[in-house]
Amino acid sequence: MAAEHSVQLDGLDVSLVELLTEEPRIGVLECSRRLGVARGTVQARLDKLVGRGAIDFGPDVAPAAIGFGVTSFVTLEISQRHGHDPVTAHLAAIPEVLEAHTITGTSDLLCRIVARSNADLQRVIDQIVANEAIRRASTTIALAEQIPYRTLPLVRSTVQ
Repeated sequence: MAAEHSVQLDGLDVSLVELLTEEPRIGVLECSRRLGVARGTVQARLDKLVGRGAIDFGPDVAPAAIGFGVTSFVTLEISQRHGHDPVTAHLAAIPEVLEAHTITGTSDLLCRIVARSNADLQRVIDQIVANEAIRRASTTIALAEQIPYRTLPLVRSTVQ
């Protein structure tokens, strides 16, 4: 999710994000104890970061651990007369579509999708391209994850 307002992070914010990344189930009181600041300070910082869309909370589910071991990236070329909204609504209704981004270049959308197997991937792709506004799909299967999605190095780089 993109934050509407840029949030400047200071050392305390970075330390708080590091702590919550390393131990996502830690409470506000324990954060304040470990960081050496008042509980109210930690809560205010969290409220600010959440309120501005810089961080969010929720379980990170590993698709492979729940039976979706195939990850692929699909680029979609769409009919310009239909626009992105109908295609986005169609994709949002498919549970295996984890994310979709409007992109530049020869394609219009980039999607990350998961499936239970290669045969199941074909089913998901067939479901995706069933929309009349999608003119072409190109799929790349991910063989292995080399660097998992991460933001902590980026967060750390914001404070000198």
